[in-house]
Order: sequence, then structure tokens, then C-alpha cells
Amino acid sequence: MKHFFNRREDIVAEALDGLLLTSAPGQLARLDTYPAIKVIVRADWDKSKVAVISGGGAGHEPSHAGFVGRGMLTAAVSGEIFASPSVDAVLTAIRAVTGAPGCLLIVKNYTGDRLNFGLAAEKARAQGLTVEMAIVADDIALPDLPQPRGVAGTLFVHKIAGHLAEAGEPLEAVAEAARTAAADIVSLGVSLSTCSIPGQAHEDRLGPDEGELGLGIHGEPGVERIALQAAASLVSTMAERLVASIKTDGKHALLINNLGAVPPIEMGVIAKAVLDSPLADRVELIVGPAPLMTALNMNGFSLSMIKLDATRDAALTSAVAPRAWVPPTRRHELAVLPAPGWTDTNKTTTDDAVATAADPVVAGKLLDAVCNRLVAMEADLNRLDAKTGDGDTGSTVATGARSVLALRPTLPLGSAAATCAAIGEALGTSMGGSSGVLLSIFFTAAAQKFAEGADPASAFSAGLDRMTFYGGANPGDRTMVDALSPALSALASSGLAAAAAAARKGAKATGNMTRAKAGRSSYLAARDLEGVSDPGAEAVAAAFEAAAAAD
Repeated sequence: MKHFFNRREDIVAEALDGLLLTSAPGQLARLDTYPAIKVIVRADWDKSKVAVISGGGAGHEPSHAGFVGRGMLTAAVSGEIFASPSVDAVLTAIRAVTGAPGCLLIVKNYTGDRLNFGLAAEKARAQGLTVEMAIVADDIALPDLPQPRGVAGTLFVHKIAGHLAEAGEPLEAVAEAARTAAADIVSLGVSLSTCSIPGQAHEDRLGPDEGELGLGIHGEPGVERIALQAAASLVSTMAERLVASIKTDGKHALLINNLGAVPPIEMGVIAKAVLDSPLADRVELIVGPAPLMTALNMNGFSLSMIKLDATRDAALTSAVAPRAWVPPTRRHELAVLPAPGWTDTNKTTTDDAVATAADPVVAGKLLDAVCNRLVAMEADLNRLDAKTGDGDTGSTVATGARSVLALRPTLPLGSAAATCAAIGEALGTSMGGSSGVLLSIFFTAAAQKFAEGADPASAFSAGLDRMTFYGGANPGDRTMVDALSPALSALASSGLAAAAAAARKGAKATGNMTRAKAGRSSYLAARDLEGVSDPGAEAVAAAFEAAAAAD
């Protein structure tokens, strides 16, 4: 695995400095104890209220330093990656921010954190400071474990304690609220890969079709290995275990946490699956989905739940300074608005004697052959596109073909103009990407020519003219045009079989073109293009070949 860093020894200190340099001026500062002791504090802190301190090993960003600021943490103590900060580091933080009102330490239930924060608390008390501690043990992966781990649910405690401290509540009240909140949190995580630590060799213990359920936030193995499965199925399993672990009825807050490497689009799928699951019946507030307590680049997520009451609701929804905190949203139904209708008042009707007629049986046979061939080529075209693009040409083309097949029973196949217009509309709506728009232009323009009585070669050539005008690609630019243009020329002079042969020759020629002048391939060097045919041209050639075979 590859990482961006300078020296392994400096990565945590430099990352924390990066956080400070990109935060609003006057909000955050670090103590001058770098690099051995890494403490981030509120720059505006005057010790007039209860201080709230948390921390632990690095690698969980934005936790913990990302949550330092008004309304949340007063200070965060950082160790090295996945390593607890030292007793001296924690004690230094306590001394730096604790005034007469005292301070609360929020500690995740890992042995190193518990011991180091605990000894620091004892030393601080011996020095005359008032210190309380709340330990978070929210992980339910091993229900019978006497000492469950503290994971992402810790953020609920940060927010609740930070809110009460900011409101001026005394230490006893802040500590009691933090402890009772910690007791009401349940969390469960899942991942499809192990994380990779910068500067260390990476070995993924999981197979290509395996994941892990019930894991912590330090790259340790999960409680059980699971088969790769649909998101909804995986979330259903997690929801069942979370519901079984919730001690009381009533409404809860839900935190959907990205463990580091799940793309936003997949986190959206996960969020929908969670809110479609039985777990949703208990949810009132939703935090995320967002990376809040990560495990470096782990490709996984966790779900955390806490029972709500009026105090916790107010605490979790109050505004805070740290930008890493995601303001909760209240659970609501999906909003759907009707799309506006449209009638083309300028559309002119064409006399049936002028418009080009078509044999519906032949037209349907050709259409089925072309669409089925393009659907069957989905994987092959994706693999070809992955060599020079983003690997989705096959899926895009197959989506368009499926949309036409779905429309097939209602197509007016006896009218070439009406059929092309309907296909153009379908491709423009469903296919997506630039190719969907270009083909929609192609069929829409062809439909207009068919309505004027043009033959197929002339009508489709008019479509090609409009497509190249708007798209900007011409023969020789290494696009679908390199197959479509010669095919239409051959269709006009020699028929469908000749058109298929010309399209195949044109597609093959794109493999010898080492300079693309349009599309994503235009960003690539000659060495990346050599010997690789354009997938759009291959799709066009395949379409003509399927049509010729069915003719």
C-alpha cells in the first residue's frame, strides 16, 4: 500500500500541525512540548469552566484533535499511530487546561489508555487538581467480554460532556452525564479490508470475498469472518445485534461512522440500508455518515446508538466550533417532488406519406439483436475501458440498451421517426455520461430526418453530423465516431453487411491511434493507448455486426 508522508517518525506531529494551520485563527494551539508530548488545546481557554480532555493513539482522525473547540473537547492528547499517549503527555494536558472547576478525562476502554490516563489522573490529584474520569466501553462485538472496547460511540460522550461543560455545569454533573451516557451506548463495526500503517509492510489477512464483523479501531481482527454480501444484508445482521444489545426502549441517536476508506457513494448506500432496517424505528437523530473515528484507511464502517432524553438531545444538537463534528439531522421521510411535465407546442406533425415507414417486424428484430449484444458485452467493454478510462463504458452502454429493451413493447416500430425519437429520449434519460447525451442527439436528429422522409443512411448521417457538431469529435480522434462514420458511409453505398465490416475496420484502427483528441483518453500518453481499441468504437462495431447478422 502507498502512503503520503515524509518520515514515519514525524507523521503524527506533522499531521497535527497541518490541522492547526488549516483551522480558523485563534481556535486551536499546541503546547510547546513537541514532538515527545503532543497536546492540542483550545486557544481561547481561560480555565473558568470544567475542562474536557480525551485522546489516544493517532490514526483515528479527525478524532481526537479534530474535536477540540468550543462545545466539545478542551484538549486532546495524541500518541503515535495506534499507541496510547504517555502518562506525562496526559498529565501535561491536565495541567495546561484545568482550573478550579476541574476536568473530566474521557477514555476509551483499552488497557494502555486506561492505565496511562488513570495514572496521570492520580498524579494530577496529588498535585491538587480536581480530576474525574469516564470510561467508554461501547463495543458489543463480544457481548460476554468483561471489558468491551471503546470505539466510535465515544464521540457521543465527547459531545454531551462538552456541551454541559460549555454551559457551566459543575464537574460532578458533567462526569455523571458522561458516565451514564457511556453506559447507554452500543457500537458495532465491519470492514472489508485491514488497514495499512504508513511505513510498515501491509498484509491483508482477508480473502477477496471475505470481510470482518465486530472489529475495533486499531486494525485488530474482527470477531468473525463473513462472506462478502450485499450492503442491505450486512446492515441487517448488524442491526439485529445492535437491537438485541440496546437495554431500553425509546428513541436513540445513530452515528454512522466511516472507518477511513469507504467512498462517499457507498456510505450513502449504507446509510439508506440502515434507515430501511428495523434499527430505524428507534432512530430520532442521525450523525453522519462521515469519517469521525477512523482506523487509518480501513475499508469499513461502524454504527453506534445512544438512548436519547431531553438533555442528550439538546447536547447532541447544539452548535460547536469543531468543523469535524457533523451536525445531526432528525429522522424524516424521503422527500419526492413531481417532475414538471412539458408539452412541445412547437412540434409539427408530418404527413404519413412523407415520414419514413418501417417494417415493424424487421425493426424489432434488429433492435433486439443490437441491444442484447450490447448488454452481453458489458463486462468486456468495462475491462477494455479500464485500460484507458474509468472502466464504465460497458455498464453505460448496457444501461442504455436495457432502457431501450424495456421500452420495446411500446415503441411505434412502424414509424422510423417516432421510434428513433423514443430511443433518443430513453438514452438521454437513462444512459448517463457524455456518451448517453451524444447518442440521444444522434437518434433525435435522425428522427427529424426520418420525419422528412429520408432513407436510413441519410437520416443516421444527419444524426452523426449533429453528434460531431456538439461533441467535437471527428474521424481520427479515437472515439466511437471512428467506427460510426465509415459504417454509415458504407451503409449508404453497399448495405448493412458492408457497414458492419467498415465499422469493425474503423474500431480496429483506433488501437493504432496513439493520440486521442476527445474523451478521457485525450489525457493519456501514447504508451497507454497503443494497441488498445476505443471501447466506444468497439460498441458501435458490435452493434452493426449484430444488426447485419439479424438482417
